[in-house]
Amino acid sequence: MRIALLTYSTRPRGGVVHTLALAEALAALGHDVTVWTLARGGGFFRPVDPRVRLALVPFPDVPGEEVGPRIQRSITLLREAFTPSEYDVVHAQDCISANAVDRCVRTVHHLDQFTTPELVACHERAIVRPYAHLCVSSAVAAELRDGWGLTATVIPNGVAYDRFATATPLPAETPYVLSVGGIEPRKGSLDLLRAYALLDPAVRLVIAGGETLFDYRAYRAEWDSLAASLQVTPEVLGPVAHDDLPSLVAGAAAFAFPSTKEGFGLAAMEALAAGVPVVARDLPVLREVFGDAVLYGTDPPSLAEALTTAVKEPDPARQAAGRTLAATHTWEAAALRHVAFYESL
Repeated sequence: MRIALLTYSTRPRGGVVHTLALAEALAALGHDVTVWTLARGGGFFRPVDPRVRLALVPFPDVPGEEVGPRIQRSITLLREAFTPSEYDVVHAQDCISANAVDRCVRTVHHLDQFTTPELVACHERAIVRPYAHLCVSSAVAAELRDGWGLTATVIPNGVAYDRFATATPLPAETPYVLSVGGIEPRKGSLDLLRAYALLDPAVRLVIAGGETLFDYRAYRAEWDSLAASLQVTPEVLGPVAHDDLPSLVAGAAAFAFPSTKEGFGLAAMEALAAGVPVVARDLPVLREVFGDAVLYGTDPPSLAEALTTAVKEPDPARQAAGRTLAATHTWEAAALRHVAFYESL
């Protein structure tokens, strides 16, 4: 089967991680897979299995470009480059790539609420125009059904279990709580900062990642102001090299996952694979995916309480359950279910 997987970036965001891992698993099953993407900053953030073809569409930076025009330019450049007639299945992974093609399968990882007009239109078209839909959790599929009357097939994410389960923990003189995904509204960064101010001062907060097409400068300024008023100084690493991430995760005393919107929670599942206690926001989708393998909080005080428990009183039984859960989510299984889905079309 000739399969095109489309994503919007070469940077390490959850949807991009998903796209590459799925492409490699499909190629390992013998399918002809091409990943199409906008080459923001050059090639992909990690090496890709040579069995996967890569079609990188140049996307030069435009200084001062606003979010709306950037989204429109992204769609236009990918549309002009893409060659749909070469594929049996065209599978878009986000709203930009789904807008860049006329006919596609779409994975809806999570549903957003935007205010930028171009993004609002992009989001809506990327839901209603695809002829078939996938979701990575039943909770998001229910949102799609309730909001748009669409029926989606649920295929959960895989996880690179061995990569995290065998990682050598990063040495740390003092314990640290880790959050991956940068500083942005959907990641619940302000609540995490407030929760951190309630923790033992000996515990550090480390934040990794943060590559995005969107402009969160105003939110970051609010975050910096709040940190100053709370008199806390988290360590903001920015993007972390692909090969360094597993050790950083494995060395954490706890993994904080206070997102306000998620489709699955891949970063938290990677932490479970590494045997790290996870504290997540109490959302239906995260209850569905993680069950009793993680601790939950609903606001800064309850998140702080759960993080304190995770750091000071780790539960070996819960950690073992987390590893077991992560090990069940393989990319091979996800790829086999994708193939069955494609064939059903």
